[in-house]
Amino acid sequence: MSAQPSVSFARFAVPRKGTVFVLSAEGGGLGEAAKACDPSGVLARAASIAEFTGKPGSSLDVLAPEGSGLDRLVAIGIGKATALGEHDWLKLGGAVAAGLRKASEATVVLDVPGADVGSEQAANLAAGILLRSYAFDKYKTRKDDAEGKTAKKPARITIQTGNPAGAKKAFAEVEAVVGGVLLARDLVNEPANTLGPLEFAARIKELEALGVTVEVLTEKEMKKLGMGSLLGVAQGSPRGARLAVMQWRGGKAKDKPVAFVGKGVTFDTGGNSMKTASGMEDMKGDMGGAAAVTGLIHALAGRKAKVNAVGLVGLVENAVDGHAQRPGDIVTSMSGQTIEVLNTDAEGRLVLADVLWYCHDRFQPKFMVNLATLTGAIMVALGQHYAGLFSNDDELAGRLTEAGQATQERVWRMPLGPEYDKLIESRNADMKNIGGRYGGAIIAAQFLQRFVKDTPWAHLDIAGTAMGAVASEINQSWGSGFGVRLLDRLVRDHYEG
Repeated sequence: MSAQPSVSFARFAVPRKGTVFVLSAEGGGLGEAAKACDPSGVLARAASIAEFTGKPGSSLDVLAPEGSGLDRLVAIGIGKATALGEHDWLKLGGAVAAGLRKASEATVVLDVPGADVGSEQAANLAAGILLRSYAFDKYKTRKDDAEGKTAKKPARITIQTGNPAGAKKAFAEVEAVVGGVLLARDLVNEPANTLGPLEFAARIKELEALGVTVEVLTEKEMKKLGMGSLLGVAQGSPRGARLAVMQWRGGKAKDKPVAFVGKGVTFDTGGNSMKTASGMEDMKGDMGGAAAVTGLIHALAGRKAKVNAVGLVGLVENAVDGHAQRPGDIVTSMSGQTIEVLNTDAEGRLVLADVLWYCHDRFQPKFMVNLATLTGAIMVALGQHYAGLFSNDDELAGRLTEAGQATQERVWRMPLGPEYDKLIESRNADMKNIGGRYGGAIIAAQFLQRFVKDTPWAHLDIAGTAMGAVASEINQSWGSGFGVRLLDRLVRDHYEG
């Protein structure tokens, strides 16, 4: 990714140079510290001319304001100050990042009339700046701007607030989560020729620097465990397969862990049931679930979360050669259940089947949440603003929904039931990996449920939210990092000691 701006916190003081951002409440104008940055009152006059009233999402930009040495003075509308929530502060940070332009030095004055802007708000605004500033440009050899001039250096941003020490402390935890999101984005954005199963596993090993214990199982070890479902997907690629196991031990020694499982298909051709050429390049992102789990463990370790957590990702490439799996093949999963593979492009569920079983069998976790870019059908149902949520446990499903609302990484619960289970019955094996034409996302979840026993479990289908996501105030990247903030919030609110 591109170099990130640096963020620091300081007490209120009138800036003498650079770009200054102030916050304008709808109908309430500027606070006293913000007004001090505009001794000649140019913002008030400009606001009258431009009909700027401080509505959310609006901004007013004054160049070389009279009476100061500033380059720019920018007012950002925040709407009703009393209505600002956690995500609103993230979005305001995104607005600041978008308004930086070529500024190398900027100050944000967190002074809002009628509102108490504390340390958490300052930290979330800083997080929004970093999230919006992300860009994946590591393979660009020419990073000049449109006029051919040298690209600007990362900006230095000072956030002025009433309690800089408190803001710095709050930001330390938030920054760890941001780091996890940006790691997930990096992984999803990487091209498949540089990020196969082995390279992904190597990136995961880097988490050891944060205190995470990482094991990487090879094909030989997985074969010994009986993971015929996962290995069947990988057999058409010369790049091998890996199962990466991440353990963060931040809780009490005897506490059962919370568990997260990710689909890590580093490229998906569809196998012998090949996808159409149109859009196949996007299948480098078919490991979005594994990326989110990796980013989550980074976040938990980075902020020293008081929880025992495990993250498991099955890493394969679904390729085509003379050894590739054929439609009609029957494989035996680690659970002992047999699967008739009628469509080799329904491969993610085959990978997850063995990883879920292994997770349950080895760790006996409090719950398991798996994430996967599993079906296009979930996008037909929900579009790209919600992930599909399937669960066998109402409490876990409710907590995920609440965490989604808080972070705006939203989920929508979908049904499971015996009626759908019948659609994957097979004449030749214990089950088949596809059902009929309708309810594809539900059928995939119903398939996965056969591999979790009685463990509280949730499946998040993130096909519409992890890659090619809709641009937002805090993300302009193709890879969104969806799931990291959602699951960190789930852990933070309910499972830390």
